[in-house]
Amino acid sequence: MVVSSAAPACRDMAPSLGIPTVDMSAPAGRAELSRQMVEAFAERGFFKAVNHGVPPHVAARLDAASAAFFAQPAPEKQAAGPPDPLGYGSRSIGSHGDVGELEYLILHTDPEAVARKAKAIDREDPSRFSEAVNEYVQAVRHLACQILDLLGEGLGLRDPSSFSKLITATDSDSLVRINYYPPTAAGDGDVKGPSSVGFGEHSDPQILSVLRANDVDGLQVLLPDARGEDAWVQVPADPAAFFINVGDLLQALTNGRLVSIRHRVMASTTKPRLSAIYFATPALQANISALPETVTADMPRRYRPFTWAEYKKTMYTLRLSHNRLDLFKVLVDEGGDQE
Repeated sequence: MVVSSAAPACRDMAPSLGIPTVDMSAPAGRAELSRQMVEAFAERGFFKAVNHGVPPHVAARLDAASAAFFAQPAPEKQAAGPPDPLGYGSRSIGSHGDVGELEYLILHTDPEAVARKAKAIDREDPSRFSEAVNEYVQAVRHLACQILDLLGEGLGLRDPSSFSKLITATDSDSLVRINYYPPTAAGDGDVKGPSSVGFGEHSDPQILSVLRANDVDGLQVLLPDARGEDAWVQVPADPAAFFINVGDLLQALTNGRLVSIRHRVMASTTKPRLSAIYFATPALQANISALPETVTADMPRRYRPFTWAEYKKTMYTLRLSHNRLDLFKVLVDEGGDQE
C-alpha cells in the first residue's frame, strides 16, 4: 500500500480555504471566467468545473461500460492486462512497489488504440466499449481545450492557444485512466482512515487532468490551511462536476506560477468508487519550456527545456510520493539561469 509523505490528518477547512468552483457557463463573462481559473490554479492548483457542457449521457455511457468490465470475473479482466503501461491492472501501480486498493484500465486516447484494446475488454461487443470511451474522450478533450485557452488568455499569452495546441496534435500522448475502488475490508464509511489508501499521494505529470467520479467520496488534495501548514482536504463527491488539476508540465510551462496539485484517493468506504481521468498530454517529442511571458527579471527561468519523452522516462523511474518535477529540476539543473 502506498504510504504518503508525512502530513496532518485530513480535516475540515473553512470554505475560503476549500474547494474553488468555476461556473463554465461564464455568467460573468469570458474575461472574468479566465481570471477565476488563473486565480484558482495559482492558489489551489485545481478547481471544480460546473456547467461544463459535457452531456450527462456521455459520462453515464462510460460509467456503464466501465462498471460492466470491472464486474467480470478476475480471469476475464486479466485478459486485458497486465498494463504495459496500457491495459488492465490491479493493486500494483507502476514497477516501483507502489500499490493501492484499486483496479484500473489505462488507455491511449487514439481511437484506433482504444478499438484494439476493446477486443480484450468487451469480447461480446468491442465497439460498445470503444464507442463509449471515444465519445467521452472527445467531450473532455474539448473541455480541456476550453480551459487551457481561457488560461492562456488569463495569463496574457500572446497566443492564448499555446497550451491547447500541445494536446490537439495528432501524435498527442494523452491517456484516459478508469479507476475502480472496491469496498475494502476496513471499509466503515470513513474515507479518512489512514489504512486504506486507494491511490497514494502524487502529482500528475501531464499538462492537465480532467477527473470525474461517481457519488462516492475519496479524493483528497493537499492544501495549506489558515496557518500555512499542509493539510489533507476532503473533496466532496459530485458526479455532475469535473475536477481540473494542474499537472507537472503546466507548472513547467508557466515557470512555476501554477503548481501541480498533490492529491490522493482513500478507499475505505462501503461503496465502490468509479472514476475516469483524462490526462491532457503533448506528443512525446514536444518541447516543454517556460513560455516567454512567464519569465521575467523577478522570475528567472526555473527549468531548462526538456521533452515530454525525457520527463516521462524520468518520472516513471520514481515512486509516486516523490515531488517529481522538483527532483527532475535537480537532475537537469543547468545552473546560472536557475533559481
